[in-house]
Amino acid sequence: MAIVPRRTLAAALGALAVLGVGACGGTSSPPAGPATPAAASAGEQGPWTWTDDRGKNISLPHRPQRVVAQFDSAAALWDFGLRPVALFGPHRLKDGSRDRAVGEVDITKVESVGNAFGEFNVEKYASLQPDLMVAGMYEKNSLWYVPKELTEAVDQVAPSVGVQLSGRPLVEIIEKYGELAAALGADQKAASVVEAKNRFDAAGAALKALAAARPDLKIMIVAGTPDGLYVAYLPDHPDITYWGDQLGLNVVYPPKPSEGGFWELVSWENADKYQADAILVDARAASMKIEEMAKKPTWAKLPAVKAGQLYPWRAAERYSYLGYAQVMEELKANLDKARDDVVK
Repeated sequence: MAIVPRRTLAAALGALAVLGVGACGGTSSPPAGPATPAAASAGEQGPWTWTDDRGKNISLPHRPQRVVAQFDSAAALWDFGLRPVALFGPHRLKDGSRDRAVGEVDITKVESVGNAFGEFNVEKYASLQPDLMVAGMYEKNSLWYVPKELTEAVDQVAPSVGVQLSGRPLVEIIEKYGELAAALGADQKAASVVEAKNRFDAAGAALKALAAARPDLKIMIVAGTPDGLYVAYLPDHPDITYWGDQLGLNVVYPPKPSEGGFWELVSWENADKYQADAILVDARAASMKIEEMAKKPTWAKLPAVKAGQLYPWRAAERYSYLGYAQVMEELKANLDKARDDVVK
């Protein structure tokens, strides 16, 4: 989350992310081509309707063809076979390469409406002549990465679909994106979609087997900022909830989060408040790197840190079968290496 984090480190990581709050200037001609692989199908001729997670009813004379999506949503829809014409939010690194947060999206074939939190070029967006915008929501009724002060202007260009992300099971979120992609004309029986679902199921089964075989292996999920250590509160994170409640991983988490939910903020002096055999560290760019955190004395004394059992947490993963199959495969490989006797 480029970091008004996903699952809201909001103030702390958000402060790190809001480097540019204005929309970029300039416009460009809309790119040619349809938004979906089924652009010429007869299904486009009839009316299109959708009720989003705000309870907002969208009714259009034809199925939307020119879809613009927030990076996380764009990545999920892409995995389900839907090709947006543009996206916004982190997708291109400083060297021009693709940001991991945008998944498999070919950034050479989509337009950009903004590449950072707080950055949304309304003029560019309007010039693309979008039929529909899609964005996830962590705060109720608030489209992620659409600056609130620009909401009215954005709404005047095209209708939007909001997909609720927080307070919802992981699989349900993934299924919602699949349903939306199907409604927009993407083939959910395509080999790539079916293969991704099978891969997700297999990865989940492998993690569940590991959890059953190694119940004493304790894991904890954290993010670091100059303000302190954020320890993830399991019930507020769809992925961590899935791993703990559905797959049975032994997740160490606070009894309740700090104000705002999602995390408990612990001072660096008290970074040893919770301990686990293995720690997953937020891998987003705005979170402190493990090397930086190592300079904090209390953190450095944690058993998992001394044992070198620190692994990445893919906090900004897109909600698709392929995305979370990759995440769980990586997690399984890392936990296979971890000792479960680090915390005495």
